[in-house]
Amino acid sequence: MTDNTQHQQAATPELPTQYVPADVEGKLYERWVERGYFEADEHSEKPPYTIVIPPPNVTGSLHLGHAFEHTLIDALTRRKRMQGYETLWQPGMDHAGIATQNVVERELAKEGKSRHDLGREAFIERVWKWKNESGGQISGQMRRLGDGVAWSRERFTMDEGLSRAVQTVFKKMYEDELIYRAERIINWCPRCLTAISDIEVEYSDDDGELVSMKYGEGEESLVVATTRAETMLGDTAVAVHPDDERYQHLVGKRIKLPLTDRTIPVVADTHVDPEFGTGAVKVTPAHDPNDFEIGRRHDLPSLTVMDERAVITVPGPFEGLDRLEARSAIVAALRAEGRIVAEKRPYVHSVGHCSRCKTTVEPRLSMQWWVKVGPLAQAAGDAVRDGQVKIHPQEMEKRYFDWVDDLRDWCISRQLWWGHRIPIWYGPDGEIVCVGPDEEPPSGEGWHQETDVLDTWFSSGLWPFSTLGWPEQTDSLAKFYPNSVLVTGYDILFFWVARMMMFGLYAMDGTPPFHTIALHGMVRDQFGKKMSKSFGNAVNPLDWMDAYGSDALRFTLARGANPGVDVPIGEDWVQGSRNFANKIWNATRFALMNGATVEGELPAAEEQSATDRWILSRLNTVVAEVDAYYEDYQFAKVSDALFHFAWDEVFDWYVELSKTTFMGGGRPAEVSARVLGEVLDTTLRLLHPVMPFVTETLWTTLTGQESLVIADWPADSGFRDKAAEAEIEQVQQVITEVRRFRSDQGLQPGQKVPARLALEGTAFAPHEAAIRQLLRLTPEGDAFQATASLPVSGATVALDLSGTIDVEAERKRLTKDLGNAEKEKAAAEAKLGNEAFLAKAPDKVVDKIRGRLTKAEADIERITAQLAGLPTG
Repeated sequence: MTDNTQHQQAATPELPTQYVPADVEGKLYERWVERGYFEADEHSEKPPYTIVIPPPNVTGSLHLGHAFEHTLIDALTRRKRMQGYETLWQPGMDHAGIATQNVVERELAKEGKSRHDLGREAFIERVWKWKNESGGQISGQMRRLGDGVAWSRERFTMDEGLSRAVQTVFKKMYEDELIYRAERIINWCPRCLTAISDIEVEYSDDDGELVSMKYGEGEESLVVATTRAETMLGDTAVAVHPDDERYQHLVGKRIKLPLTDRTIPVVADTHVDPEFGTGAVKVTPAHDPNDFEIGRRHDLPSLTVMDERAVITVPGPFEGLDRLEARSAIVAALRAEGRIVAEKRPYVHSVGHCSRCKTTVEPRLSMQWWVKVGPLAQAAGDAVRDGQVKIHPQEMEKRYFDWVDDLRDWCISRQLWWGHRIPIWYGPDGEIVCVGPDEEPPSGEGWHQETDVLDTWFSSGLWPFSTLGWPEQTDSLAKFYPNSVLVTGYDILFFWVARMMMFGLYAMDGTPPFHTIALHGMVRDQFGKKMSKSFGNAVNPLDWMDAYGSDALRFTLARGANPGVDVPIGEDWVQGSRNFANKIWNATRFALMNGATVEGELPAAEEQSATDRWILSRLNTVVAEVDAYYEDYQFAKVSDALFHFAWDEVFDWYVELSKTTFMGGGRPAEVSARVLGEVLDTTLRLLHPVMPFVTETLWTTLTGQESLVIADWPADSGFRDKAAEAEIEQVQQVITEVRRFRSDQGLQPGQKVPARLALEGTAFAPHEAAIRQLLRLTPEGDAFQATASLPVSGATVALDLSGTIDVEAERKRLTKDLGNAEKEKAAAEAKLGNEAFLAKAPDKVVDKIRGRLTKAEADIERITAQLAGLPTG
């Protein structure tokens, strides 16, 4: 498994006594970048392996979600690079329209200015200035984490090349009648003054009020309920279910709308649930998406009653009031007219808020640009159905189909200045012209460009191919498209993944943007709660990296990464991973001090001890397991397998069992030193994708070679030795059982005890020296008295405990413990034998009592054995 292709240096420097991540990580990363290890060559003959970074917002900084996702991607790409692939991890950032514009507007506000004071062009210049000076701090933080991205290829969604791709796709879709302009209901932020996407709406359960109001008079009246009384000024109908007999006499008639001089019709529509509330709903087509659809079906007028800042515009007593002020005023006016039938306050209901400014979102009828998603979504669904694209884990396919099979047309226009301006020009006589990237816009009096910009998701949806130079047919595009895998959170499966699928299939002649979609969960705190500043449980990953090192954070995140499942994380887990890094460091130091080497071929199996053959057999098994887990995106299983192999089998067993061999010297020590070097070499390679810094430092010291980043990935040689595995397993059983007995007798771990080992004729005989050292067992001597005897796995270990413990004090203590255990058993049996108790007690209580009984019985058995093992006489 040793890589002999790299330069072997003459000397092996010593390792410091302690691993200090801060002394290593920054220097190592810059060395990797300077040497170009992460760059990708489109002219290489190696097979390609491509992953794009889900582009973080230019306004953002590294959070635990980023650190988690980046760790997984980096692990995949580092392994593939070591396997001989031409690997491209494509970095870049999203211009984040609303978020970035808000940042710069806040900066302007400190100067007492608004963007309107500057004008569009000057404001955009100001945003670019902010981006170049202050944006993108996440890039530096990615370096801290160890992201192996191709920095020379870094892209930004507003770059010239990516902007050209946006304009090209827009024109093609416009000409294919997949983009159109229409008046529809959208999510509107009265603070940001723009339409926002569904993903930018955050819902929370808020206190409100549910008001029931009577419309009409006498028998020709009905009651409707609403949480938004202010919208009743825009009602243009009341809807009931066609089969609701209560209202059959009213369908088709008109009733008076309170507080106005208008009458509105009663319409029958199957959207209404006759079992919910009164079975009658007010219809406000301009301020509710469901009402808008009812309005279209019944040809109802749409009356907008608020301006873009959510201020009432209807002439009358409520004009000029903010929506919340108007709500209270309208309820008061209705109450004064005796039209309030019921009021429920507080009434908890789901309310949408702008994710940027937390303002309550207002459904609003607005003229916007839309993508007709029907045929695009059909193609995106079919690509998964026919196997072109795999979703992992497979159970996430249903969620994907639920979304793409029920997609509504997508509003792509935003009322912002920062972003890709929609390439539409309007003429003086109503002309509309879409301008491509190589075309001159129409000029002359009366011509002007659309002021809206495109939704950020429009440009990020092109990311897998726009970053490779499309629409030009570049060598990079030919080499690295489609991507090998997309690693992303299930929470943006619809918002980003589905859009990339639609755009990729559309723009790239039916070729999907990636072969596999590997979905992961969200990072949560150790109690499974969502991390949030408002909850007080948000964590800055840089703090943990400062305290414990980047490898510790990465390993903790990877160890929790089960496909599609949320990831709990706590600081004590990161501390545990730091301890693991230290364990690897100390074990490698021990190995180097005992001559561990990768020089030359492995000694023949005939020269190796059973312990050597056992660890090499286990090593190959773990290599095969890790490969299988990686191919299935089972990062947690990769990490667990390596943790337990490295810590438990290599460090706690092989190293300990081999110490007597090293002390003995000679050819056996040389053989074990070469085996230990082989095991460490391979283990460090296997760990490198998840823990790159500590493994790089140790591996280059051990091997004298250039870098693990460009080393070969280990291969399973096929060597297995089941006999050696069985033999060492028996040795482990003996040692474990005697250790347990020593502990039960209250012996200190380092306390030496005379012992007679009857190992002749057993497989344990060659291991007697190691067994004695690990168990602190001295030779029996002339005065040996076998006060305790343990038969274990065909061997007998006799111990002389006389003089090592206060036998009478220990017997008293154990006798007291036995009495307590017997009382606990009797009490549990009494309760479980009481039929009246069993009939009334909850299942959880009964189960708890049964657990107490089981534990008491186990305690009695254990203590009885301990008493029997005490010396007599």
